[in-house]
This record gives sequence, structure tokens and C-alpha cells, in this order.
Amino acid sequence: MIYPCNFEEKIGFSHIREWLKERCLSPLGIRKADELSFLTSFDEIDLLTGQTHEFLQICLMENGFPDHDFFDAMPMLHHIAVPGTFPNTEDVFALGKALETIREILVFFRSREQYPLLRRLSGDVNCFPDVVKNIDHLLDRHGQVRDGASPALADIRREIASKQTSVARTMQRILKQAQADGLVDEGVTPSIREGRTVIPVNSSFKRKINGIVHDESATGRTSYIEPAEVVALNNAVRELFFAEQREIVRILTSFADRLRPNIEGLLHAFAFLGEIDFIRAKALLALKLKAVKPIFRNQQAFEWKKVRHPVMYVNFVKEKREVIPLDIALTAKQRILLISGPNAGGKSVSLKTAGLVQYMFQCGLLAPMSENSEMGLFNAICIDIGDEQSIDNDLSTYSSHLLNMKYFVETADSRTLILIDEFGAGTDPTLGGAIAEAILSNLNDKGVWGIITTHYGNLKHYASSAEGIVNAAMLYDSRHMQPLFRIETGKPGSSFAFEIAKKTGIPENILADAADKAGRQHVDFEQYLLEIEQDKRYWEHKRENVRKQEKQLDEISVRQLAELEKIEQERRTIIENAKKEARQILADSNRIIEQTVRTIKETQAERESVKTARKELETFKEQMQPAENKEDEILRKIAQLKERKQKRENRKKTVEKNGNPAIIRKPEDTTLRKGDMVRVDGKDLSGEIVKINGMHITVAFGQLLSVFQAERLIKISGGEPRPRQSAARAAAPQMYNTAARRQQFKSSVDVRGMRTEEALTKVEKLITEAAMLNIGEVRILHGKGNGILREMIRQFLKDFPATDSFADEDIRQGGSGVTVVKVK
Repeated sequence: MIYPCNFEEKIGFSHIREWLKERCLSPLGIRKADELSFLTSFDEIDLLTGQTHEFLQICLMENGFPDHDFFDAMPMLHHIAVPGTFPNTEDVFALGKALETIREILVFFRSREQYPLLRRLSGDVNCFPDVVKNIDHLLDRHGQVRDGASPALADIRREIASKQTSVARTMQRILKQAQADGLVDEGVTPSIREGRTVIPVNSSFKRKINGIVHDESATGRTSYIEPAEVVALNNAVRELFFAEQREIVRILTSFADRLRPNIEGLLHAFAFLGEIDFIRAKALLALKLKAVKPIFRNQQAFEWKKVRHPVMYVNFVKEKREVIPLDIALTAKQRILLISGPNAGGKSVSLKTAGLVQYMFQCGLLAPMSENSEMGLFNAICIDIGDEQSIDNDLSTYSSHLLNMKYFVETADSRTLILIDEFGAGTDPTLGGAIAEAILSNLNDKGVWGIITTHYGNLKHYASSAEGIVNAAMLYDSRHMQPLFRIETGKPGSSFAFEIAKKTGIPENILADAADKAGRQHVDFEQYLLEIEQDKRYWEHKRENVRKQEKQLDEISVRQLAELEKIEQERRTIIENAKKEARQILADSNRIIEQTVRTIKETQAERESVKTARKELETFKEQMQPAENKEDEILRKIAQLKERKQKRENRKKTVEKNGNPAIIRKPEDTTLRKGDMVRVDGKDLSGEIVKINGMHITVAFGQLLSVFQAERLIKISGGEPRPRQSAARAAAPQMYNTAARRQQFKSSVDVRGMRTEEALTKVEKLITEAAMLNIGEVRILHGKGNGILREMIRQFLKDFPATDSFADEDIRQGGSGVTVVKVK
């Protein structure tokens, strides 16, 4: 049930119906569009929207659907249902074409299992191939009755052709004679008047040719004469034409008699064709509106995401304007949505969108919203919007609203959706607000579902405390004084009356006087709403920035994990190959050793022979060394990547837990030994003990060696962060000529175009040497590009113990393409 009777006009559904009719191929589909109506059966709506969804997939993914010759043969079939009647040749020709289209459609659906609902729709449809064969026997490809439709028709047409040939020969002879006598101009040819062959003759000579005058030109200067010699022949031809028509009628009557037993099946086939035409039109409209089939549940609650008003969407697309979608939801605990906000902020549009989209879906159309939306089902939709005042019925605007409210109160129940615009408006605000609150309370007690717009403060206060009703606001940009056309649930909206009045140029003294008259408490309430909205937008902006940063970190982590997996795969491949090589090496080693022993024995350990054998063994050993070095390099890379990943995960867990860095715990055994990892008391600097000389302990920080008193060092556990180690750490500490090194030292490094590992090695070497030479600042030129190399270098700098801080270079000297590092 829908209310009022002009419901479709109020919500704009008439545009939808017209768009559907424009996309139909035949009167069959147009009649379906005219018959489209509101449905309340869950199964029926689910079936119709499912069929449209399947045809939408055909429109998007298939190219071979037959969409030609959608003729409506139903009027002809109803006509020949009466015995003795016959169709005309045009209708028979259209029937054959349409039956061929039906056959192609049936083949299309029955050969594709991915469209089960449309396939089921075509299950009991017959395309009547015998009828098509009979039509092909009767009519040619131009729709004319064939000569071979019957023997009698063939004889008649042969006789007509013979008589017409005789008439033509006789007319040519008479015409030449008339031209020779000067009665007819040269170049004149015979004409046809009233189905008879005649000669155009100058009217002044018409008495000189024996025959019948059938016509004259408009000027009267030319007369059209049938010579007496061909009158009998023309009469015979005319009689043959009549006989031809009688034979064609007999043939068509016989065809109708044979067709009549199949009329019921044919009507069903054309009903199927009309259904396909209409479903196709609905799918094409869904394409235009970007509509989908959302999740459909047999309940009243719904949750719409990114829903659009279809008519407004089409108009905005034509004007190349942005369409702002809405999110609207009604739940069991929030059945009624009370929307407030400024004028021209989108309240009425939201209301009409809800009514139109729900009505469209319950008519079997797809909905213009996100696919993960949820659609509910209502038995009735009632709307109160616009001005219904009537002089004839003595109705004012407010009276018409009250009549609608009376209908709602009397008929609405827990399966009714009501839509009310400007609730309570049209009369004294105090009294109108009180009546509106009482009506709202009554509807809420009935369990009604609805969307209501209002400016009344008492309704906002009531909604904030009443169970089943929730406030919602149309968002407004108070800074630029323009609506945002978005709904936010959970708080009432401000009318922004004073702000809008100020923007339009109302003098300040008038606004101040209005504020005093309205009461400071009411003005402050509006101001509080405004401040809450501003705060909410600020924190939403902050949250969005945090989300973007987390997304960037996740992308970096994914790239590193992919690199780790690639290296792990390489390691497994290398190990497998190494095992094979090891078996071969073992066999080769045994062979060489046996050969060496045999050589020594045979030569009785001569000095030169022993030396040669040892040299061969050394050569073999050197050949095996590169494979070992390559595996060591791969394993080192894997260890470095795992260490970085573990540090990221530890930091993330620590921040999630309490937002503070992990507290360093001292190990139970505090005795310092060579090789222990220690931290300098009071500094976030850790290194490895390389030498102990009494109370003086030498600690290595990368390649930097420092000596500390034992009491200044704190032993740390193996699970705590350690300084990054390079391949150079495997070598013994080296001593440098500091003065010479400072003169040769370059305070910048260019790593553009390098791989990550190669670049990090260069950076580590630069910073370590700078720390050893007491150089406080270095520069790393890595370029901008996609920012991946820059991010990896800065991640490394965060964990490197000799790094104090780092930042982008001045914009005039490279900006984000250069990182400036402060060295401890």
C-alpha cells in the first residue's frame, strides 16, 4: 500500500517509468512498464530483482544477446482466435520474425547455466518451429505471398503476367501510331490510372483516339485515355487481380485455421518475449543509474551505503556536477530517523531519496547504492511532503498535513515506512511543535519505521531520550557557509539561522536584537552544536591522517616481507643445490685424496711429487670457496631483514600496549665478559665488548672503539635491540691515522640507482667513519623517485647507534631528495 494517491508524482517515480518505456523494444515491454506496481511479497521481489541482476550481467559481459525483431503479435493472435477470420500478410511476416527471435533467446539461455533465474523463466516456452516453417513457405523475405503458396495462386499470377504482356504490346503499337499521327508527343510512355493502362494525350486530340477517358491533369491540358482495343484485356487483368486477392485470403484463412490450436502457446511465448523486453529495459536503466541488487532481507531494518537519488544523479551527470551519495540506516533500536539541519542542506532530498529508492526496489527495480548495502521490506510506504492546500476542499497547508497525520495514526503499524517533511510546520511553532511531539510519540509506540525532517527543538530533545528514535544532522560547513549534503547519525543538527542570516547581509544590530529575543539559552544551544561539529570534523581529519600513515607503513612492510620471502626461496634453492654439490664434492674429494695417496706411495714420497699433490688439493679447496661465500652472503641478508621485521613488530606491540618504548631489563647475570652486549648508562647507545683490561673495557659501536669504566656499562639481554653489524665486524678492529683520514673524508654519499643492501652498506660506512673522525654532520643523496630507497635508509638510521637525528635538506639544496644526518 502506498499513500497518497499521487505518491509516484511526489517522489519522482514518473521519470523512472518513462525511462523504462524508452528502453523497451516493443509494445509488449511498454505495457509491462505501464503495469509496474508496488509489491510486498519477499519472494516475488527477490525473483524480479534477481532476474534484472542477471540481465545486467548479460549487458556487461555478453555481446550475442538477440535484441532484434521484438514484434507484438498478441493483437493478431486474439483476432484470429475467432473461426473464419484471417490475418494480413504484415502480421504473419512479423509473427515469423518474432518467433525466430524467441528461438534465439531460448538457445541463448539454455546454453548458459550462469543465469539460472532467466533460464528457469524460459523453461516451458515453445518457439513453434513448424509455424515458422509454414510462414517461410507462404511469404518471401520481403513479406510478400509466394507464387508457390498454392497451385491456384501460381496459375493466376502466370495468367496475369501473360495478359499484362499482351496489354503492353498493344499499347506500344497504339502509342507509336498516335505519335506518328502527331496526336501524342515524342517520349511519352503509358501510365496507370485506377489500375488500368492509359495513354497521356493532348486534350485537343482526345476525340481522335477511340477509347475511354479515365482522368485529366490538373490544368486540363492532358487527358488519360484507355484505347478501346485494350479495354477487354485490362478488364481481364483486373478480374485476375481480384481472383489473386481471393486466393490469398483463402491461403491466409487456411493458415489461421492451422494456427488456431496453438494460440494459447503462442500467447505464452509472446508474454515471455514481453517479459524479456521489460527485464532488458530494467537492466539498461540500472546501467544508466549504476544500480545494483543489494543484500535483501525479509525484515524492516535497512542499511544503505552510498545511496543516490536516481533523478538527481542523471541530471547532475548531464551537467557534469558531483553527486554526493548518502548513508542511511534504520535498525530495530533506531526505527525513526529525525533529521535536522539548515535550510537547503539536503533534508528533503534525503527524504525523497529514501522513498523513491525503497519504492523502486519493491517494484522489482535495482537500487542505486553500494552492493554491500542491506535492503528491507515494508507493507506500506506513506509520505507527507509538499503543499496540499486546496481551495476546492477548503484545505489550508496545515490542515492538509493534519489529515495526513490522521491517516498515519489510524493505519500505520510495525511494517509501515512513513516519510514526513518539515514535521509540525505551518502553524504556531509552540503549538505545532507540541502536536508534532504527541503524534511522533504515538507513531513510535506503534513500532512504525520512518524518516522525519524538522527544525523544532522540542522534537530534537524528545528524540534524544525516546527509545526507538535517533537524531541525525545534515552536515554544514560553517567556515565556508555551505551544506555538505551528508547525514550524521547520533546528534541533532543546527539550523545555522544566525550564520546564514549574517552571510546574506542582515545587519549585526538586527541579529543581536534577534538573539536577545530568542533567548541566550537557545542561541547557546545552537552554538554548542556548531562547536561539537567543528571538533568532530577536526578529529576525523586527524584520524584520516593516521590511517594514511598506517597504510604507508603497511605497504613498506609488505614490500619487505616480499623481499624476505624471495630471499628465503633463494636460500632454499641454494641449500638444495649445495647438498647436491656437497655429494659431488665428497665424491671428488675422496677421489683426489685416494689419487694423492697413491701418487705418494708410487713415488715413495719424493719431495716434488708430494708438493705437486698438495698443490692440486689447494687448488680444489680454492674452487670450493666461492660457493661458501655466496651462501654466507644470502644468510646475512636474511638475518638483516628478519632483524628489521622483528624490530618493527616489537615497536608496534609496545605502542599498542601502552604507547611507551619498551623498558630495558637487566639480565640476571651482570658479570661482564668479552662478546657481551652492553649499554652506556644514561645514553641510548649499545655495543659489544671486544677487550677487558681490569676496570677499563673497550666497546665496539660498529667500527668505532671506545673505552669506558666498568661501572658505566650495563649488560643487556639478547632480546634487546643491538647495533647493526656489517661484514666488516668480522674483522679485527683497525687503527686509523685520524688526521689523514679527516683530510680525505667526504661528508656526503650518492646512493641513487643502488639496490637497498648496497646503499645501506655505503650509508653505514659513511656514518661510522664520521663518528670515528668526530664529524658531526653528513649528507645522503638518495633522490626522490617513489620514496622507497629514502624510506629504507631512514628506517636504518633510526636503529643505527651512531645516529643522533636526521631530516630533509633545505628545499633549495635538494629537499626530500637529500637526508642530513647528525652524528653522535
